[in-house]
Amino acid sequence: MTQKNAESRTLKRFHYSTDEAIEKPFNWKQMSRLFGYMKPYAKTILPVAIVGMLLSTAVRLLAPILIGSYALDHIIEFGDMNFLIIMVFVIAGLYCVSWIGNVLRIRFMNKLGQYVIFDLRTALFNHIQRLSHRFFDQRSAGSILVRITNDVNSLQDLFTNGVINILMDVIMLAGIIALLFYISPELTLAIMIILPLMFFISTKLRRNIRRSWQDVRLKQSMLNSHLNESIQGIRVTQSYTQEKSNIGFFNKINGQNYESWRNATKKSAMFRPFVEMSGAVGTGVLLWYGVVLIQDGMLTVGEFFTFSLFLGMFWEPISRLGQVYNQLLVGMASSERIFEFLDERPSVPEKDNAVTMENVKGQITFENVEFAYDSKRKALHNINLEMKAGQTVALVGHTGSGKTTIVNMISRFYDPTGGTVKLDGEDLRNIRLDSLRKQVSIVLQDTFIFSGTIIDNIRFGRPEASDEECIKAATTVGADRFIKQLSKGYYTEVEERGNILSVGERQLISFARALLADPQILILDEATASIDTETELLIQEALAKLLKDRTAVMIAHRLSTIREADNIFVLEQGKILEQGNHEELMEKRGEYYELVKSQFKALEAG
Repeated sequence: MTQKNAESRTLKRFHYSTDEAIEKPFNWKQMSRLFGYMKPYAKTILPVAIVGMLLSTAVRLLAPILIGSYALDHIIEFGDMNFLIIMVFVIAGLYCVSWIGNVLRIRFMNKLGQYVIFDLRTALFNHIQRLSHRFFDQRSAGSILVRITNDVNSLQDLFTNGVINILMDVIMLAGIIALLFYISPELTLAIMIILPLMFFISTKLRRNIRRSWQDVRLKQSMLNSHLNESIQGIRVTQSYTQEKSNIGFFNKINGQNYESWRNATKKSAMFRPFVEMSGAVGTGVLLWYGVVLIQDGMLTVGEFFTFSLFLGMFWEPISRLGQVYNQLLVGMASSERIFEFLDERPSVPEKDNAVTMENVKGQITFENVEFAYDSKRKALHNINLEMKAGQTVALVGHTGSGKTTIVNMISRFYDPTGGTVKLDGEDLRNIRLDSLRKQVSIVLQDTFIFSGTIIDNIRFGRPEASDEECIKAATTVGADRFIKQLSKGYYTEVEERGNILSVGERQLISFARALLADPQILILDEATASIDTETELLIQEALAKLLKDRTAVMIAHRLSTIREADNIFVLEQGKILEQGNHEELMEKRGEYYELVKSQFKALEAG
């Protein structure tokens, strides 16, 4: 019962962290937007594919006429076998032309499809890179991943086959109908009587199919989100022996994913047999009424044979159009999700006339700043503070007091919901984002290390830096001591998230990365929390040199690391309780004094 409740709670939490189903009617305007990604290739690749398609389609329409109306009737009437031999070679030649056309169509449409998928995935990834932190706060990494991979991949068949097949089948269908009416209007009308019923039933089917494929995309997103979360959190899962609960939850959403696929494919599979049944009815009408017309002299045997060939071909493009429509439904479900991201606008927008900051001094001012992550929770209340250029400023307070929110404002990861944040007297909202963020480096408590070498990770903040500059930065913060002990030194490949390194080693690399970027403002968010005392002393010595003429903002629970700060702001529940340097605050015997005293007691007890 306990495990079942745990799975239920996990499912409830997970459900609200993933995408909601997007309910929109099928509209060609959105599909037109999707097909717009073919525009760059409309004058190069697409024309060759269309020429190939027209060649093969023309041959398929011409061959039955030559076989039935010309060859068969001619032989029956005149018994001319030489004419038959000539027609065999002519038709063989035409099918060679059709083969060439099909090769061109398939080859160039495959090329077109790959180009379009490449462009679409690139556009989606590039757009996501520019979105604000609030966007990532509201979505799991797995749900974002599924849009870039699965949803884009699902459009591949549509672009490589579906688009050209629509055009080919529409031309084929129009040509067949025209030729059927030309051969025998009476017989054509008799067969076409079943089309209204077929259209009515197929419309009902298509609506259900579209909803089913939307559900498939939603379940895939949930599955991928859970996989991503499970893999990244495997150490926590094993530490708390929650493997069975995790497996049970995975089996549940994996089963839901399977059921959604089974339901969608079952409904999609009904479309083709329905078309084939319609074709069987049409064939029955052909045999009965065709024989009557031949007996009445209104139709020759050759014309009947040609008509029957065209009728067989008539249901084929209809069936394929049904398959293409299924591809369009899959594409619709995926494109809805892709365009939802592409239409997402950054919550931290950049003005068209934003300025580039030159010769930044580093003075930071908060004027009546308010901020709320959502309507129910206010993180900052009327914050007024000034960080003078070149000062080292510390933010202290209990968890949730607003320290990290303030430093996020400085980097403009979020905009205040009230008030203004300024850099050197300029509102951050008037500054170009890249110009601002080049002036700010951040060292977080939870350091992210990218796949690649140690030196690549140090160089991340300044890609043009030389190896010598990277090594100098690492040496300055004391990271060279452990780096030199690695198998290949600075060129050692680290695993995903730097798992071969300790937490302290990852923080030292992050420190070197930040210092190499040579920022005017350096933010240290619990940056020394996982570093031993000896290493911390080395970093403090390095900081004394490196922070000269730079503005430094430090967040630290370990108050011993901020004794030398020029100004300390003590926060509580998003408000500033007191400020001053260490000596001034100790003399006040206020909140800061109590924090220092409690830490001192904890150290004595330890």
